[in-house]
Amino acid sequence: MKKGETINEYFVKMMVVTNQIRSNGEAILDSIVVKKILRTLTECFTYVVISIEEVKDTRTMSIDELQNSLFVHEQKFKRMDREEYQVLRVVVGDERLGGKEHGAYRGRERGRERSFDKAIVECYKCYKLGHFQYECPR
Repeated sequence: MKKGETINEYFVKMMVVTNQIRSNGEAILDSIVVKKILRTLTECFTYVVISIEEVKDTRTMSIDELQNSLFVHEQKFKRMDREEYQVLRVVVGDERLGGKEHGAYRGRERGRERSFDKAIVECYKCYKLGHFQYECPR
């Protein structure tokens, strides 16, 4: 598996190779394909692979079952990355208030409360703009 490749893309490649092997008369069991896939995943799936091998019997696991399990974990990784990005994304208040330079709140404006536009706030629950998570209607 290459970095940046999704589980679905990887499984399509693996199934093409597996079907080519089977069409040439080789009898390849699903359990062998499952083990090969688990060994060739990228490093970000290491903990997932370990938990699958510990909890489930890879000898009786179907390829579809493995794909679904890995797809769910991949979606969790993407959601965590998106939430991490949102936490790290900083909007400097000065940029929204007409391009004032950093440090424009010194002197007379020091005690004033900074205002901001809720239209740029993204909810961490539903990922829509205009409200905070604790105000989410869902």
